[in-house]
Amino acid sequence: MTRPAPATARIIAIIGAGLVGSGWALVFARAGLRVQVYDPAPEVRARILPWARESATALADAGLMEDVAAVIGRLHVVDTLEAALDGATYVQESVFERVEVKTDICRAIDAVMAPNAIVGSSSSGIPASRFTEGCARRGRFLIAHPVNPPHLAPVVELVPAPWTDAAALADVRELMQTVGQVPVTLAREIDGFILNRLQGALLNEAWALYDEGYAGLADIDATIAHGLGLRWAFMGPFETIDLNAPGGIVDYAARLGGMYHAMAQSRPPQPWPEDTIRRAGEERRAALPEAELAARRAWRDKALTGLAAFKKASGLAP
Repeated sequence: MTRPAPATARIIAIIGAGLVGSGWALVFARAGLRVQVYDPAPEVRARILPWARESATALADAGLMEDVAAVIGRLHVVDTLEAALDGATYVQESVFERVEVKTDICRAIDAVMAPNAIVGSSSSGIPASRFTEGCARRGRFLIAHPVNPPHLAPVVELVPAPWTDAAALADVRELMQTVGQVPVTLAREIDGFILNRLQGALLNEAWALYDEGYAGLADIDATIAHGLGLRWAFMGPFETIDLNAPGGIVDYAARLGGMYHAMAQSRPPQPWPEDTIRRAGEERRAALPEAELAARRAWRDKALTGLAAFKKASGLAP
């Protein structure tokens, strides 16, 4: 197999430049790599550079980036898939989360990509085996699922399909480490991967508590934002419980494992009720009108930027 180029010498292709794809473009550009960005929608392509310049400036103001002009200069928005893939040795696919859409774009990429290129999909829960089986170079495809927005939340789930080359998986892990992300490698495929299976368990319980009238959305959100989330900003669930009992994780399990098991048995998983979703939508839109969603996302990104700066200054960043 052709030996991969050093990470710093690579050209990166971003295919699909919505919220996730644009964030990916900034991740690679700030790490010093040339990035070629393509989205089939002209209006999306037109938004990439203004958004990247604004986001990069915010990072610089927080001390997380130095030369905004140099970073923006590495971003090249192109009008065709072929132009984006020209010379690229790593491709980050971030198109719509539908099997048929990802199948079509992966086959189009497969037909044009360089023989030594690797393709990572931003799929948030659909395993790569469902949309790469028909690719001639399917061994060069895998999942590289970020948290949104990837330029502010560094974890990336790397999930191989059954046919993904082990060397390709190792190469992407090294690339992600080089560009400042935190790769988490799964041994094999599972729907939802790790992040969304953990998030899904929490969401299922949150929906049930709301549906059964135990609390409103704001109070449930406050429990995470001003409680569990404070610890989770710098440690995971296993370290959390390890520190929450005098004798550590084994002591915690002995004290509370039965309680958690009983809670899990008390409520079998159910689909989120349509009427409950409607009520939740009404409650959220009363608190935040739809016209203000974009501004609130910008507020979230500003808060995440500040958190990233704090973690860096406190030695808590990866």
